[in-house]
Amino acid sequence: MASKLLIVVDYQKDFVDGALGFEGAKAIEDAICEKINSYLRMGDEVVFTLDTHEQKYLFTNEGKHLPVKHCIKGTAGWQLYGKVARLAEGRKCFEKPTFPSLELAKYIEGKGYKSIELAGVVSNICVLSNAVMAKSAAPDCQIIVDSAAVASNDKEMEQKCFDILRNLHVEVL
Repeated sequence: MASKLLIVVDYQKDFVDGALGFEGAKAIEDAICEKINSYLRMGDEVVFTLDTHEQKYLFTNEGKHLPVKHCIKGTAGWQLYGKVARLAEGRKCFEKPTFPSLELAKYIEGKGYKSIELAGVVSNICVLSNAVMAKSAAPDCQIIVDSAAVASNDKEMEQKCFDILRNLHVEVL
């Protein structure tokens, strides 16, 4: 079994150049790809999360608070973005209807990883919530978020997020 896990969070077209896209998301593509390739070279594990909504998204609790249709399953915007999409082929993907993935946390639990690292978008929402879930699933594991491989459209909230992560004993690089 791999001793390290990389989780690439929601690096999907709608968050990069689609409905909720922003320049900062485009800027981290190479950093994410470098991390994926490094983990694979070392024989470690890489998994992906996919923000996944249905056509009725606007009627959900999240849709009422964020009324922008995005990551609708089966659409182009739901697909992983750019070079990351090619690197994800054949790898485990966790579809999630909300910010964190309970399925991912259950997958992590009991695996005995030495470290779990997160990359992707959006730092202060889905990266944060999945880091907390990883910490819950593997409380003695080192959890890492590399600030060069995550992005948010709100830099002030991203900095607050990094402070919160550090307070939860997540290493922010």
